[in-house]
Amino acid sequence: MNILVTGGAGYIGSHCCVALMKAGYRVVILDNFGNSHPEVLRRIEKITGRAPINESGDIRDRSFVEYVLEHHKCDAVMHFAGLKSVAESEKKPDLYYDCNVVGSLRLLQAMKSTGVKKLVFSSTATVYGVPKYLPYDEKHPLNPVSVYGRTKLTVENMLRDFYASDPTWAFSILRYFNPVGADESGLIGEDPKGTPNNLMPIIAQAASGRRDKVMIWGNDYDTEDGTGVRDYIHVSDLAEGHLRALKTLEHPGCDVINLGRGRGYSVMDVIKAFEHISNRKIKYEVGPRRPGDIGEFFANPSTAFEKLHWRAEKDLEKMCTDMWNFQVKNPDGYK
Repeated sequence: MNILVTGGAGYIGSHCCVALMKAGYRVVILDNFGNSHPEVLRRIEKITGRAPINESGDIRDRSFVEYVLEHHKCDAVMHFAGLKSVAESEKKPDLYYDCNVVGSLRLLQAMKSTGVKKLVFSSTATVYGVPKYLPYDEKHPLNPVSVYGRTKLTVENMLRDFYASDPTWAFSILRYFNPVGADESGLIGEDPKGTPNNLMPIIAQAASGRRDKVMIWGNDYDTEDGTGVRDYIHVSDLAEGHLRALKTLEHPGCDVINLGRGRGYSVMDVIKAFEHISNRKIKYEVGPRRPGDIGEFFANPSTAFEKLHWRAEKDLEKMCTDMWNFQVKNPDGYK
């Protein structure tokens, strides 16, 4: 099968490309490199022994997407392209709706016109909002508290509407919790441009000396040590979940599935684990809670096991080990 991977040079997309290629799929990457690095393409080739096909462009260019789908005879799409900073989304809602929502619409229109009706969508657990109960299952009420989360929910609703209008579509909506870690080769990993938004790369940079300290936003939550608790999942486990989801697209439908470990780790848990793995002391400072932050956040992953026969296997130690390996091998990222 030929798989179009939008945003395939990004953090999660690149790991999914590796998983797809190792499984024998032919991968076509469509990326505008706005938040990713062309060097990733060479790294994917080094890991897999094969070069992915690369088409540089933007998913908002419908005619170009149609060309890519037709020219490469794509059978299905994995859709990662989009913007993902919660903080930035509050300042630039127009940009986020344009990229995440309009971009997804143009992609769906291109798929419809070329007859490609199988798609795995990269969504987020932030669509749930403040928990009514924990762990979150797929039936939890949806009330995202950020522009980013609302753009993802808008795309989810769009997919449900496309399927309702034409039940020959096959969609798998995957709601991620907190992807971390890196490929065990150390060749690809999370290398955000500018200041990282996620905890693990900040900790890794602090351990390596690239960053002075880690800011902990709030230590007065109702958790075991007062710091926020999140459901961290190794990015390679996440990639395997996508492979399993792709196989379910042989049958039409519109499934929604959580991808998480089903347990949470606090900020201090992660810092201590990283100190142990890196043998480095990590400086941190406690600041006030940030508006909109939630104390505890973790998944009920039972649907993933039932529908995909998938569960996350890698523990926090493995997440930290692989992240540290990537940091040591790439102290300045992909530059």
